[in-house]
Amino acid sequence: MRTQFLSLLLSAAAVVALSAVSSAQLTKDQQDQWLGAESHVAGMTGHAGAARTNYRRYCTGCHGDLGDGEGENAQWIDPKPRNFTLGIFKCRSTPTGTLPTDDDLYDTVGRGLITSNMPQWLPLTAQNRADLVAYVKHFSPRFQKEKPGESLKIPPEPEVTPDRVKAGQEVFRKVECWKCHGVEGRGNGPSADTLTDDQNRPIKPYNFHDETRFKCGTTDQDLYRIIMTGLDGTPMPSFADNIKPDEAWDLVFYLRSLQPMHSKEKDIARQLGLKPINPNAAPAAPAPQQ
Repeated sequence: MRTQFLSLLLSAAAVVALSAVSSAQLTKDQQDQWLGAESHVAGMTGHAGAARTNYRRYCTGCHGDLGDGEGENAQWIDPKPRNFTLGIFKCRSTPTGTLPTDDDLYDTVGRGLITSNMPQWLPLTAQNRADLVAYVKHFSPRFQKEKPGESLKIPPEPEVTPDRVKAGQEVFRKVECWKCHGVEGRGNGPSADTLTDDQNRPIKPYNFHDETRFKCGTTDQDLYRIIMTGLDGTPMPSFADNIKPDEAWDLVFYLRSLQPMHSKEKDIARQLGLKPINPNAAPAAPAPQQ
């Protein structure tokens, strides 16, 4: 009886193992059919098939042969590498929930992602990067079925003024940025320790006090874009439906005042004597119309 049970158990395990192998092989076979994927960046055409060697040299260790984020180094990395098969990316110029453009992916490869193990791949030529973009796209069925969203149109940046920095602090309070980023922007809000990414793994909010770069860029326009498109795959949502463009610019200016480097926004905040927000305070009165 015991021998029969063990035999059945081993047979079941073999079936499960065989199914897992078949599933993985099917995934690889399907991805190989998509090796004709292309990218189109700055007049260049990237070819997925041309990037196979560079992907294995630079990317497989973290992102895995199948692009599933399960490379041999992944267990030691925090935050975990992106799972390309899902077609979900943090850094995009497109609306939340939509695919990034080829330019978005190209910029990420060149720029890297701060507070992560994703470096700037400066040794790669522009054509190498365009080919890698195509290779990243070949991992996910989304790129075979969907088109990227339309890139966000960023309005002209207004002049930084004391009224705008103060208004930005009120936006920070109103849309409850403090719950994750903390009342001083240090990434230590009351929700910070509960946050998880799209695969239910712990993730930390951005700490404005320690960083001069953002996850997806360095400029005011980059920060505006993050606010209005969100970082898909993370708890950072898009605020495009919650705040107006002028309010987003105000928030950009206030967040700049929290960063460690010298800036006009920081000088203004110091001159105004701005204190950390009080989440329980009544909303500030609107500034008088000029």
